[in-house]
Amino acid sequence: MAGRLIFVAGAAVGYVLGARAGRARYEQIKSASSRVWNSKGVQKQVHTASDFIADRTPDVAEFIGETTKKVVRKAGPKKDA
Repeated sequence: MAGRLIFVAGAAVGYVLGARAGRARYEQIKSASSRVWNSKGVQKQVHTASDFIADRTPDVAEFIGETTKKVVRKAGPKKDA
């Protein structure tokens, strides 16, 4: 709950400061964030994360499938008393 409150407070402060700064400052921030996002270091980490996710997706899908089967087997049809 505290995390949500901090996020909302940060978003509100960012909105107010952004509204006061105007369009020119927005464009400056947008340009800087674009340069950071497109930098070699950041893109290397993005690709590393993408590869990790692609490698792990089948494992996660198998785990979810097996767990679902176990739960369904345990729940099974109920016997009348």
